[in-house]
Amino acid sequence: MSIDKGRQTEQFSIEALNDLIIDSIRDIKGKKIMKLDLRHLDDAPTDFFIICEGESTVQVKSIADNIYLRMKKETDNLPSHFEGTAGARWVLVDYFNIVVHVFHPEAREFYQLEELWSDAIITEYKDLD
Repeated sequence: MSIDKGRQTEQFSIEALNDLIIDSIRDIKGKKIMKLDLRHLDDAPTDFFIICEGESTVQVKSIADNIYLRMKKETDNLPSHFEGTAGARWVLVDYFNIVVHVFHPEAREFYQLEELWSDAIITEYKDLD
C-alpha cells in the first residue's frame, strides 16, 4: 500500500487529517485518545502520534480498520504501513506524518509511548459515552 503524500498535504491540512482520524476512533468507541505533537522535537520519527485503545482485540482491529476505510474514502489516502491486525494487541497505521497506534490496554501499559515521547505537546480527548 502506498500513499500520495503530495495529495495529502495539498488537499487536506494536517489538522483536518488528525480530526478525521480521531473521529474515526470515536466512531468505534475508542478510549483514552491522545494526540502527541512531535514537530518541535529534532529526533521525532513523524509529526504526530495519535494513540488510543480498545477494550478487546476485536475493538482494536475495528478501530484500525475504520481509520483505514475513512481515510481512504474521505481523503483518498492509504497508509504506508498497516500492521498488527493478526493479534490486534497493537495495530499501527502509518500515514508518514501521522502515525496511529491502536492498543489493547495491557499492550499500551507495557509500551508506554506517552512516557517515551513525554516532551511532545499532548492533547487528550474525552471518552465518549
